[in-house]
Amino acid sequence: MAEAQTKLGIECPGCGEPWLRPTAAPGRYRCVYCMRRFELVSVCPNCGEHSTIVRMSSTAIVTCNHCKGSMLRAV
Repeated sequence: MAEAQTKLGIECPGCGEPWLRPTAAPGRYRCVYCMRRFELVSVCPNCGEHSTIVRMSSTAIVTCNHCKGSMLRAV
């Protein structure tokens, strides 16, 4: 029987651990594992594709629709 995997949170682009959490500022995140800070950007750092961003933490999409890379940039 296969075990259901629990989604702990968004994976940190820095360390890869699922401990990225939103901060008080809209569009800002902090990894509680490696303590790095990130911000959500509208232009993908990987492919340069522009995307509309939603800064509400409950509906934020942090992956690029074009290349599936991270839309988070280290602060």
